[in-house]
Amino acid sequence: MAKLLTNIGCLLGIDNPGGGLKKGVEMRQINQIDNAWLLTEGQFIADFGAMTELPEATAGVEIVDLKGAWVFPAFCDPHTHLVFAASREGEFIDKLNGLSYEQIAANGGGILNSAAKLQKMDEAILYEQSAWRLQQAALQGIGAIEIKSGYGLTLADELKMLRVIRKLKETSSVLVKATCLGLHAIPREFKNNKAAYVNLVIDRLIPQVAAEGLADFVDVFCETNYFSVEDMVAVIAAGDKYGLKAKVHVNQFNALGGVKAAVQHGALSVDHLEVMEEEDLVALQGSNTMATVLPGCSFYLRIPYAPARAMIDRGVGLAIASDYNPGSSPSINPELNMALACIQQRLLPEEALNAATINAAAAMDCAAEVGSIAIKKRANLAVTRALPSLAYLPYAFGEKKVIRTMLNGTFI
Repeated sequence: MAKLLTNIGCLLGIDNPGGGLKKGVEMRQINQIDNAWLLTEGQFIADFGAMTELPEATAGVEIVDLKGAWVFPAFCDPHTHLVFAASREGEFIDKLNGLSYEQIAANGGGILNSAAKLQKMDEAILYEQSAWRLQQAALQGIGAIEIKSGYGLTLADELKMLRVIRKLKETSSVLVKATCLGLHAIPREFKNNKAAYVNLVIDRLIPQVAAEGLADFVDVFCETNYFSVEDMVAVIAAGDKYGLKAKVHVNQFNALGGVKAAVQHGALSVDHLEVMEEEDLVALQGSNTMATVLPGCSFYLRIPYAPARAMIDRGVGLAIASDYNPGSSPSINPELNMALACIQQRLLPEEALNAATINAAAAMDCAAEVGSIAIKKRANLAVTRALPSLAYLPYAFGEKKVIRTMLNGTFI
């Protein structure tokens, strides 16, 4: 049913149809209409404008008076590990007792901990838990999300995770993108033969994932004690063979040259970037590879924040993601991540909103569908109460501002 939203206090994030990523100074631009209306037809935005030019309602159109509420594109989250078996609050206590992420992993925690639990979980239960988390994300204003595998670490369990993600795609109103992250950690049984596991992922997992249409992207955790730049390049090449673009973990704890290699090999995004050298920044300049920062992870692990301000000032396109996972970022809250990006990484509110909407959509290769207010884009909207200004959104970081979410033209 068509809906006419009236008396919108401020309609933000207006863009041209098919509008793509914003880079550098462009990220300061937020087009808006004060005192606005917006018309949806079916799943899509049909028209919008100022209330002074409000069209006459026609039969079959539901009128929704928003009474001054603000409306902007639903958040997009381009880096999550939402499908997992169990929380890891025990490791939270380890962190409080002074252990680092690397130490916890060395003691049998971390990714291997999550993998052991997921391998024992029935696929139906895994789906039920994940569907509940995805619904909570939608209620916080998220309209598009990327979800990775990577907690399976066996051929069967990676495929199990990706089947769960496919079912989430089919059953949720949220736009879901799936990523095959076979190289997330080295399984215990391959501890002394990493090359054999890399070959298993490249020669068997990725081809089967492609054959079954289970993923949109490939990924690899390129980091010391995990997987090398050479491993990452091999995964990117394997994905390219099947039309799967790469979104890769790089530079979380060490700068290994992964950013430059990822850009050279056409990665859609490079994610984390907490430790950046000059050559990494130079590699991103002038490229269309999205720099995706994960402020919630830095906050939770108490590690450096990615130099987002420096990247934007160099003309790089920047996206914000939650890195939602049970071990290093157990929060998917998009408002909190925007606030952290402003407070800790010195983004302006306009830059943060673009990073969490249109650029985040571009980091998932779906900016033609979501991420901005434009005719024929999905009617995925976040509604807040009336705000004094856009700056209030990250400023009042402990206050939930999103009060309603519209997905595909329907309020959830």
